Amino acid sequence: MNNNFCIAISRQFGSGGRNIGKALADKLSLDFYDRELISLAAKENNLDQQISEESDEKATNSLLYSLSMGLYSFGNSFSAMGDLPVNDTLYLLQHKIIKNLAQNGRCVIVGRCADLILRDNPNCISIFIHANFEYRKNRAIEVYHIDKSRAGKIVKQTDKARANYYSFYSGQKWGLAENYDLCLDSSKLEHEQIIDLIIQYANLRTCI
Repeated sequence: MNNNFCIAISRQFGSGGRNIGKALADKLSLDFYDRELISLAAKENNLDQQISEESDEKATNSLLYSLSMGLYSFGNSFSAMGDLPVNDTLYLLQHKIIKNLAQNGRCVIVGRCADLILRDNPNCISIFIHANFEYRKNRAIEVYHIDKSRAGKIVKQTDKARANYYSFYSGQKWGLAENYDLCLDSSKLEHEQIIDLIIQYANLRTCI
């Protein structure tokens, strides 16, 4: 058993990726981080919790300017962060926290480019959970209680926001199979079956 082990889950909206990640963490007795990362980042840099939540997984154009001006890097060196918008500051803090969590513990992390942040970590498995549009729209209505007339639009808008965030901060295409170890369709299998598949893969990789 590895002392350090992480599963990074990216997910389309309505696919159930977060629920799968939480159930997986519970089954393997791993720590679970999704919106919990916002609280950790907010506390670390005295950010307003509500503003941080509103800025989570959203990109801003200011980062390109900041990078060109050499204000900070994506490594462990962070400077002039007080001059950055909340979106960029939150991303950088979460980047640092994700690295530390993966290096010092056993956890499941949902979203926030964790798969690419941890791509050089041999004890990290990256998963992309997706499903067909109708399945995700119906789940948005049933699980998240989104009005039927708006569900399809919300699904598309949320996916677009996540894709833009991922592309902006990672330079890669969100959902591209080559960026993940496993891509699983949650409309084809029960969530428990998907969890079992991930565990089997982790055992084959001798990560667990």
